Amino acid sequence: MFTLEKISRIAALGAAVWVSGCGGIAARSAQQGHDDAGAQAAAIADMPAAGVQYSIGATPGPAQVAAWNIDVQPDGRNLPAGSGSVAQGRTLYAQACASCHGQKGEGKPMDRLVGGKGTLNTAAPVKTVGSYWPYATSVYDYIHRAMPFNAPGTLSPSEAYAATAYLLYMNGIIPENAVMDARTLPQVRMPNRDGFVGPDPRPDVRNTACMEGCAR
Repeated sequence: MFTLEKISRIAALGAAVWVSGCGGIAARSAQQGHDDAGAQAAAIADMPAAGVQYSIGATPGPAQVAAWNIDVQPDGRNLPAGSGSVAQGRTLYAQACASCHGQKGEGKPMDRLVGGKGTLNTAAPVKTVGSYWPYATSVYDYIHRAMPFNAPGTLSPSEAYAATAYLLYMNGIIPENAVMDARTLPQVRMPNRDGFVGPDPRPDVRNTACMEGCAR
């Protein structure tokens, strides 16, 4: 049976254990903080001083920069020399594109490229090169960069022009005798050219950021 004296002794023992435990935790926390500070100081000391040169690599030359500078703007800026016809594109498409996009651009297994005209305002929009893309130059840009899927970037500018011409023809945008190049491609007006708006119409993206004293 517990007496008042026994209860007092148990309470005192518990307090001693608790203080001892807290002391251990505090000691371990202090040691961890010391270790972390030491690691941080070592990492800072290991960082290179401003302006240090390691003498590795080389400044790229004009030819190397030009090899990467292949992006084409919507207005046709940076389109390369070369040209491609619908007929040339038909042959190329059968060889390098149809296995992914279908013989007539119907898709399966990859994206559909043809059709979808008039569906964008419906409950089941079909987004293809013909129905959705706003610029013919962007079609060229994407083909030249990323197609064919198994060998991206391997098409010559003329081959990319030809593939673009054939896609535009399949979508009924240019005639069968058309030839695409840096002059004619930017002149092609895509069906959904005016389907994109800018700047962003949402009001919150144009607000000036509040820095102090802001009311919620």
